[in-house]
Amino acid sequence: MINNLKSKITDKSANIGIIGLGYVGLPLAVEFAKAGFSVTGFDNDSVKVSEINKGASYIPDVPSKDVKDIVSSGKLSVTSDKSLLNKMDVIIICVPTPLRKTKEPDISFILQAAEDINSNLRKGQLVILESTTYPGTTEEVILPKLGGNGLKVGKDIFIAFSPERVDPGNKKYKTKDIPKVVGGVTEVCTELAKVLYSQIIKEVIPVSSTRSAEMVKLLENTYRIVNIGLINEIALLCNKMDVDVWEIINAAKTKPFGFMPFYPGPGVGGHCISTDPHYLSWKARTYGFETRFIELAEKINSSMPHYVVDRIIDGLNSQKKPLKGSKILIVGVTYKKDISDMRESPSLAVINSLIEKEAKVQYHDPLVSNFEIDGLSLNSIDLTKESVSSSDCVVIITDHTVLDYKLIAENANLVLDTRNALKAFKGNAKIIKL
Repeated sequence: MINNLKSKITDKSANIGIIGLGYVGLPLAVEFAKAGFSVTGFDNDSVKVSEINKGASYIPDVPSKDVKDIVSSGKLSVTSDKSLLNKMDVIIICVPTPLRKTKEPDISFILQAAEDINSNLRKGQLVILESTTYPGTTEEVILPKLGGNGLKVGKDIFIAFSPERVDPGNKKYKTKDIPKVVGGVTEVCTELAKVLYSQIIKEVIPVSSTRSAEMVKLLENTYRIVNIGLINEIALLCNKMDVDVWEIINAAKTKPFGFMPFYPGPGVGGHCISTDPHYLSWKARTYGFETRFIELAEKINSSMPHYVVDRIIDGLNSQKKPLKGSKILIVGVTYKKDISDMRESPSLAVINSLIEKEAKVQYHDPLVSNFEIDGLSLNSIDLTKESVSSSDCVVIITDHTVLDYKLIAENANLVLDTRNALKAFKGNAKIIKL
């Protein structure tokens, strides 16, 4: 059984199924298909199923040409028919893991995926969870679902965890370039997962267990959120001291050891960094342990949108203008530059607060044509000399590469730059920094 599956993987005759075709699942499916595997994507979203089967990509990091080529070659197809999971030799789960309103983990998508797999399970299958979750999920949720029907894990079926490391918008590091961590329920499970990912990724790092692999992902993002929280606090202090935090960071990062630059901003967003540390904090509480650094960093980071609004108010006050009734133009609403993802974007909290304070809010984002916030529909306006000069304050939330910063700097009455996007325009008294 083991050698048979390993042979199928190495000669690329293994059928690979990927559940969930979002920012993680679709790039992974494309890489396996490009490597010569027959890949079947599973998704409940009929629009996604239709788009991919037509050869179109809805993920900016995945060119439609790549999707069209592998769909045309028959290497990739997408369906919502879960019964086809029985035909797969390898099944990889890439479903969302959001937070509930109580900030507790919501693993309902993982549970549903596990149930779908269990209903179509057969001997000889390798099941890998990639969705970010708390340490213990694979053993406590996936294993009982799949190991309770008489099939022995490590002999009849194989289960592992491998954390996704996708960085949307990163032009240097794509799925195939990022080292992969794998941890199996048994040593054999780990070995098979390593063999699988080695077909498309240059470096695969095995760890001792699924719990270790799960913890790796949470450490990576907790490291980021804590350091961002630290630099955000330093930014608040620098403002009080009338010191340029960006100058300080740029000087500090010249040290070739002992320092890694992180940058302040209007808040954190996206699925990973704003969500994953909560998974770790929640799990820690089940052990009677308080993650004080994580919770403090989250408190600082979540306060940044309110600080942005306070800076807008201060800037308007300096021009003897009230926030109420003022025209505020938000530039960039996605959670990071050069992507269209708005999940947990700090712009939403900023815009919501401005509307509550009765400011007149408009926005421009070349990657987001419209969105809805608290029942109010907003449409992106053109970034023109007129739209900039007619605004009382322009607020740069997301520093997309394609934005015309010269136009903003030369025509704005007041600019709050939360990303240091206007660093080239020193001496402009109308520009205030975070």
